[in-house]
This record gives sequence, structure tokens and C-alpha cells, in this order.
Amino acid sequence: MAAKIIIKNNSNIQVEGEFDLFDTDGNKFDLGGRTTISLCRCGQSKDKPFCDGTHRACNFKSEIKAHKLPPVSPKV
Repeated sequence: MAAKIIIKNNSNIQVEGEFDLFDTDGNKFDLGGRTTISLCRCGQSKDKPFCDGTHRACNFKSEIKAHKLPPVSPKV
């Protein structure tokens, strides 16, 4: 199953399916066989990039609605 990414209102980013997660140096995270993870959006997690539920304590608010992006600009 291809990855499905869900941006949860006032919460985290949930990633489900088959995916790999890397840091900026190209090192792959060991997800321990998980096919679903939650990524932090509030910036307060003690286990970044993973969500530890801190968004509830810090009263994080962000509601997201899907929308259309403008077309990609042609590369010159």
C-alpha cells in the first residue's frame, strides 16, 4: 500500500502504509516494523520528529483543509 499522509487538525501528521523516513543526512530511521507513525507539528515533542502528545498540553491549534496548489512553474 502506498503511503497515506493525514494532517490532523490541532494534532499531528499521521503517516500510514509503506514508506521510509530519513533525516537530512540521509540516515534512515528504524521504525521497528511500524506501518503507521505520527509526526510532530507543534514543535514541542521530546521525541522529534515523532509526536509524543505534547500538542495537547501546549494547546496547539492548527486546522488544515485540503486545497489546490497552483500549477508548477516551468523550469527554464
